Amino acid sequence: MKKPYWIFVLWIILGPALWAQQQKLTLEEIWGGAFSTESLQALHSMEDGKHYTVLQSDPSAKTSSIDKYQYETQQKVASLVASDSRVGIPYFTGYTFSADESKVLLATQVEPVYRRSTLGIYYVHDLKTGETIRVSPEMIQEPTLSPDGGKVAYVWGNDLYVLDLSAGRVTRVTDDGEPNAIINGVTDWVYEEEFSFVRAFQWNSRGDRLAFLRFDEREVPEFSMDVYGSGLYPYPYVFKYPKAGEANSQVTLHLFDLNEGSTREVDLGSPYYIPRIQWMNHPDHLSVQTLNRHQDHLVLHRVDAATLAVSTLLEERDAAYVEVTDNLTFLPDDRFIWTSEQDGFNHLYLHRADGTRQYQLTSGPWEVTAYYGYDPGSRRIFYQSSEEGSITRNIYSVSDRGKGQRRLSPGNGTSQAAFSADFTYFINTFSNVDTPPRYTLHRAADGRLVRELKNNAPLLEKLEGYQLSPKEFSTLSVNGHELNMWMIKPSDFDPSKKYPLFMFQYSGPGSQQVANRWHGSNDYWHQMLASEGIIVACIDGRGTGLKGRDFKKVTQLELGKYEVEDQIEAARILSELPYVDESRTGIWGWSYGGFMSSNCILKGNEVFEMAIAVAPVTSWRFYDTIYTERYMQTPRENASGYDDNSPLNFADRLRGKYLLVHGSADDNVHVQNTMRMVEALVRANKPFEWAVYPDRNHGISGGKTRLHLYTKMTRFVLENL
Repeated sequence: MKKPYWIFVLWIILGPALWAQQQKLTLEEIWGGAFSTESLQALHSMEDGKHYTVLQSDPSAKTSSIDKYQYETQQKVASLVASDSRVGIPYFTGYTFSADESKVLLATQVEPVYRRSTLGIYYVHDLKTGETIRVSPEMIQEPTLSPDGGKVAYVWGNDLYVLDLSAGRVTRVTDDGEPNAIINGVTDWVYEEEFSFVRAFQWNSRGDRLAFLRFDEREVPEFSMDVYGSGLYPYPYVFKYPKAGEANSQVTLHLFDLNEGSTREVDLGSPYYIPRIQWMNHPDHLSVQTLNRHQDHLVLHRVDAATLAVSTLLEERDAAYVEVTDNLTFLPDDRFIWTSEQDGFNHLYLHRADGTRQYQLTSGPWEVTAYYGYDPGSRRIFYQSSEEGSITRNIYSVSDRGKGQRRLSPGNGTSQAAFSADFTYFINTFSNVDTPPRYTLHRAADGRLVRELKNNAPLLEKLEGYQLSPKEFSTLSVNGHELNMWMIKPSDFDPSKKYPLFMFQYSGPGSQQVANRWHGSNDYWHQMLASEGIIVACIDGRGTGLKGRDFKKVTQLELGKYEVEDQIEAARILSELPYVDESRTGIWGWSYGGFMSSNCILKGNEVFEMAIAVAPVTSWRFYDTIYTERYMQTPRENASGYDDNSPLNFADRLRGKYLLVHGSADDNVHVQNTMRMVEALVRANKPFEWAVYPDRNHGISGGKTRLHLYTKMTRFVLENL
């Protein structure tokens, strides 16, 4: 049905006035949390699969409790434990149950160490007797209850200990721990950062053996950062950080027998990395993953804890590198589920207990993007994938024979699932570019909706009062590839006018920025820039993820070559659009994205007039071994790959406006990168702007730091585009 002509006339008259009444986004709102989404509190599924627990915490009143709810009704059925100083239960901020749910470990006074590691004071509360015991008088790391809840293993002072809760007796498992020398039971800096785990010990299912890793980092070079603080003198913070080509920790595997009180080393044949250890269902069988230094040969071993015999279950080889994941799952009969890119895309495989492949469970030109688990009752595997488009995510299940695939999630966008312990239910978190996170409860068997839990509708209503433009998804043909792209145009976009173009990207191996999901803080900033008359675009070039192994790994040995070529060519193509001013093109990025934006303004100096680089790598020679050598091998083996793609070697090509930003206490991408870039620019006598935030890490946050940073970047964009 056609609308009356007078409606269009009215819109022509009133449209601009209505648009003018809408507010522009402000940096104070963006970084003050005005557009934050409401989320569900982190929940823990109980073993019965019908209930879950939630931590209720009031930091101002210093009160906390663990409350039990029913999935089906969402009604609270019990409060399991609550802080109460009168009975020795302190205010706690985290908790973990024992496997039999008879005891709960309570975390208090937790302090960060690095990205994932923490120190804290911990208590064990017995849910049957009501007794509460402090684990150690010291600040400890990674306390973990034994399966029966009778013991706690933990690390203090780089040594591993076991507390027997009934006897009150502490057993010291190791005694050679030493800062910046020997670490037992937790990982060193580079393992924590790049293999994404901290706790390097595991209980077996019987609770009578501990497998643990020992890191000898005495040969690893030290890195020092000045901490400025508020005192009269700064002081150095020193830690072991192996840069590309330098020595790594020597890592060994050990087994501690609690009954015998003895520790034995397992001979794995001198592996370079041990990125995962995991007990199988059999209490004497331990699985161990090892990698060579190039990370192109992974071996999954089985260790017999009784005899120390080691056998090979499977091997993975790749011309580039093999991914390390947490997807390995042992079925009750010790068959196991494994993910691999061996057919060109990341898929699920089922192997027999001896390691031979039984079934390929998923297949096709798409990726399994998350693995959720296996239900022995229904004999189904649950996972997330990009089957319906590389910028989307949906939840599926498939049988353990690879048959009967079912889609379980609704909507067109991004779904993430949290399953109950017995896979009766899952809570789905759905969002897309138009829909903020919506939380719904579903039955896992068929995906049927049980109830909506939260929908963030108030945020959508609030945003109606602001100038927002649609994020438009499309593809762009660049250097022979169809690349995913999004674009945000000004709200009052007029195709007859010319607009500056500001590009955003990250571009790191396997990453993705072009995805159909709800906004993050940068999206609001990009919307704010669009309201100032700037077109903002993002293109995922070669090397990014979700388009198969070959697309992702084409950048091997040449980080920063093909990715930069794609961004420069994309900018050229977009600059040919009739509404883009080719004389005003900028690009920005953080971390890997800062490395990219620096290279783009130097190697693409005829295309880009402006760039912002936040916390950039400026030479991969400065970055850590595990990440860098995975993609580049060592500098000795691949000097040209390092140097031909380093912004340091092209500083003399700078023509446009360049802003360089770093945190002085960045333990990840060291401020050394920026200092060397500054030196190169000074030598080339090139003008630039820069800022260093004292004692800020890689995230450059805390207090009003983010607001200050984005105020600076906004000014730089508006002045130079």
